[in-house]
Amino acid sequence: MPSRESCVISKGEKRSGRRSKKEAGHKGAVFTAALGLNVRGSVPSLPVTFWQPIRSFALSQLTSLVRRATLRESDLAPKYEKVHNFKVHTFRGPHWCEYCANFMWGLIAQGVKCADCGLNVHKQCSKVVPNDCQPDLRHVKKVYSCDLTTLVKAHNTKRPMVVDMCIQEIEARGLQSEGLYRISGFSELIEDVKMAFDRDGEKADISSSVYEDINIITGALKLYFRELPIPLITYDAYPRFIEAAKIADPDKRLESLHEALKLLPPAHCETLRYLMAHLKRVTQYEKENLMSSENLGIVFGPTLMRAPELDAMTALNDIRYQRLVVETLITNEDVLF
Repeated sequence: MPSRESCVISKGEKRSGRRSKKEAGHKGAVFTAALGLNVRGSVPSLPVTFWQPIRSFALSQLTSLVRRATLRESDLAPKYEKVHNFKVHTFRGPHWCEYCANFMWGLIAQGVKCADCGLNVHKQCSKVVPNDCQPDLRHVKKVYSCDLTTLVKAHNTKRPMVVDMCIQEIEARGLQSEGLYRISGFSELIEDVKMAFDRDGEKADISSSVYEDINIITGALKLYFRELPIPLITYDAYPRFIEAAKIADPDKRLESLHEALKLLPPAHCETLRYLMAHLKRVTQYEKENLMSSENLGIVFGPTLMRAPELDAMTALNDIRYQRLVVETLITNEDVLF
């Protein structure tokens, strides 16, 4: 049988427990009232002016936290996978393989070196090195004629800065320009824009104060895609896109194109998505610029797609399918991407 002292202690503990729960509930009610939420229960009756500073501060803190989290997610550049660009190299002085750590024997052509990140390995080791090339800006010295994935990894961006900057400039002042993308600018000035990007990168000035004619900017964008060593729609994916264009049924063609898009490297697919969204906005001003999705397909078909080592006749026959691929991608941009 419990003693009188133990009964007194247990009753005291119960009272303290109820008191702490009541205080916690009271604090919760105060906080929710400060935020302006509907709560049940008794809340101390204080003037409205008392809650205003507390509520403003609490909401500002919550908003700030959400904004910072959103920015952190959006600012992270995607981690594109990239193979090394190995080339046979003759090293001066003693060198060790950066993969297996063994000595690289010989007087000439002792191993291979990645032209993009500078990794030095044995020729046999290059076959098993993981696809984790991290291009260095010391090795990537050009913007035009540079592999697309190499460029975006070197600059740590989602898309090539050429594409982003040119499209932003075109949409700012050229969407209603008649014959947009169809009319060519002066080739000398287009080359000047190319050299500006190669020299200054994202600091290149392509504003209207320097290049008044918007066709110079559109010409520079088309030139960038034409000079890619691997086209935006890659050689490996090219046959699947052409096969999809040959399908007569529209729904089945969309399904086939959707599967073909999965064959593109992530950086290529993201750039293609961004470009198609832009070209769709161009078609929304068709009455002013006279550029329909069909017209844009004629312009961009051969620019974005190049036949991989096909004979001249086959490549010529593919032109109409190239046009149809781009036209379908523009029209159904919101569905395919």
